[in-house]
Amino acid sequence: MENSILFSEKQRFTHWWLVLILGLVNFLILSILIVELTSKPIGGAKPISAQVVVFVSLLLIAIFSSIFLIQLQTTIKTDGIYVRFFPFQNNYRHIQWNELSKSYVRTYNPINEYGGWGYRLSIFDKGKAYNVAGNKGLQLEFNYVKKLLIGTQKPEAIQSALKKVTPIQRKQV
Repeated sequence: MENSILFSEKQRFTHWWLVLILGLVNFLILSILIVELTSKPIGGAKPISAQVVVFVSLLLIAIFSSIFLIQLQTTIKTDGIYVRFFPFQNNYRHIQWNELSKSYVRTYNPINEYGGWGYRLSIFDKGKAYNVAGNKGLQLEFNYVKKLLIGTQKPEAIQSALKKVTPIQRKQV
């Protein structure tokens, strides 16, 4: 049987509230640095140097920009699931169907179960999670007790792809 793609999805952190929060934090820090740079020193305090302002500005821009480079890529093929959380994983992780005891789509609480979004470890024995938004995900339960949740914005499409793959047992939710 050929290794055809049954499902593919790419997700990024593109929330308006994230842009707002990061923008406000950057603006506040840069404003403080510029005021410090342009004000006269009080007492014996030395003023902040222009090099520090430039360095911190470039660092903030790099951090701000890197948030939007993060990408969760999920592909379901007939030979297994491929997932990559770029830039933290350069290569796709290939999960073969015979490694899994169950795979199913479920609703989860990102804050309570995993402490938020991103590359997360659960504190309540729920395993790892890769997620960037929402509360729907592909739950993978491995034969060796390990678990992985992969967030998705297309739960119906994943469910449809899973139905096309027969070699594994699935929990119906």
